[in-house]
Amino acid sequence: MNQSHTGIPVPPAPETIRWLETPEQLDQWLISLPAGCRVSLDTEFERVSTFHPIPGLVQLGGAGDFWLLEPHVAEASARFRTMLADSDRPKLLYAMSEDLELFRHWLKVEPAGLQDLQIGAALAGAGFSVGYARLVESLFGETLDKSVTRSDWLSRPLSPEQQRYAVDDIRYLEPLANWVTEKLRERNLEHALAEESRRFADEAAAPDDVDRHYLKLRGGWTLTLAQQSVLQRLAAWRELECHKVDRPRNRVLSDALMIAIAERCPRSLGELNDIQGLPGGIIKRYGEHLLALVRAGKEADTANFESIQRPLTRDQQALYKQVKKCFKKVAEEYDIPLEILAPRKRAEKVIQDQTLRGQEFFEGWRTTLLGPVAGEIEELVKP
Repeated sequence: MNQSHTGIPVPPAPETIRWLETPEQLDQWLISLPAGCRVSLDTEFERVSTFHPIPGLVQLGGAGDFWLLEPHVAEASARFRTMLADSDRPKLLYAMSEDLELFRHWLKVEPAGLQDLQIGAALAGAGFSVGYARLVESLFGETLDKSVTRSDWLSRPLSPEQQRYAVDDIRYLEPLANWVTEKLRERNLEHALAEESRRFADEAAAPDDVDRHYLKLRGGWTLTLAQQSVLQRLAAWRELECHKVDRPRNRVLSDALMIAIAERCPRSLGELNDIQGLPGGIIKRYGEHLLALVRAGKEADTANFESIQRPLTRDQQALYKQVKKCFKKVAEEYDIPLEILAPRKRAEKVIQDQTLRGQEFFEGWRTTLLGPVAGEIEELVKP
């Protein structure tokens, strides 16, 4: 073991890269892991021109071992799926959102027992959204080779540089977890990492209601209710079409063009063609269907329609600055990024709902930290 300046031992780079080449080998290694042993986990994938990520490689570490796996090996192992979903088997990841999306779509698994060490590092005082390589260098004094980060992970054979990079992506996770645990213990925030990782994973796993996707298009708040009703149908159609053809959203129809169609509400292919920037191929392939969606949206009853959240008013903006000062005071006291403690969208919701109470996001570990300022925030936002 190498000793870093943090005092935390770091496993040396393995002399040879090892692969688990069959599902049986993978199963046997998983069976051999001691109870409670943490598993370091990462993936490499491609999604430049697809809606869903395509798995390219899986990296696993635990009990001093580091392994690379071809996707078909992981896919053929029921025990691998079980391990991912086992809440009693801690999994160490770094910036895990895309890995979780991959596992959900590819293996149809909802991972549990997760620790996102990027979140943990932020809670430990390392800063917001710090990159893995930068954190490894600052904590352990080792510089990672990032030259193959954006390389092709689907082509074979993988180069020696790619394989070394892939192992390094998991080699520092356990030492990093030890550093995070030590710092969180000093701050009395040991429970916060597991809680925050679980909340993040649960929110990401929530069923994607395509009929509510329009609410994410904040630029559409200026549209009338009838126009937003059109936008709702356009956005729902696009989500389904992206899944169907496996293409990124902008490759099917961009947010800006959907908003433009909803605003113009074209009645014919000619009017649809007049919308600046709308490709002729889109009109040819989807034109009639888009017009049908426009008609359906215009004719829909909007009496109970949920409109897109509008930006804060000028008065609310002024109130937000006051409320932000309360959150910032706590963030600075505990050396936790404000973006973690109270992201702007969450703080805005406190103002729009006119209360901090009952806000699920601000429960759990945040309740204890915000206790001293909760009354002040309530006084500021109460009607």
